Amino acid sequence: RQAREWIEAVSGEPYSSDDTHEALKDGTLLCKVANKLGGNIKFNSSKMAFKQMENIGKFLEFCTGYGCNTSDMFQTVDLYENQNMPSVINGIHALGRRAQANQFAGPVLGVREATAQHREFTDEQLRAGDGVIGLQMGSNK
Repeated sequence: RQAREWIEAVSGEPYSSDDTHEALKDGTLLCKVANKLGGNIKFNSSKMAFKQMENIGKFLEFCTGYGCNTSDMFQTVDLYENQNMPSVINGIHALGRRAQANQFAGPVLGVREATAQHREFTDEQLRAGDGVIGLQMGSNK
């Protein structure tokens, strides 16, 4: 539900069907979302299967270039043949997280992705821990 609302808010268009698979199957709505996030995807409105799968593939290429981890994304057949819709929803959430990290000013989906917190310790601070016996090692008492 959250992914659907986010897609509708970003694209400015409602789903064409109550079924998520049917609404996203041709890839045009996903390409419109990618274009709103800064992409420049020329998509096909054709009803031919290979054109629809090409749209999905272009969306996935955009997501990878936008900074989404490939492990978070789905395969074209997961969406087109309705094989793994949870993976598709996970991929949309990954794009929503990445959009926040890339400072997208539009609607928000999910939590903000964590960023690295680099810490530097002095040699004195590092040596201070040498004399401590960790609780996992037991105690000398």
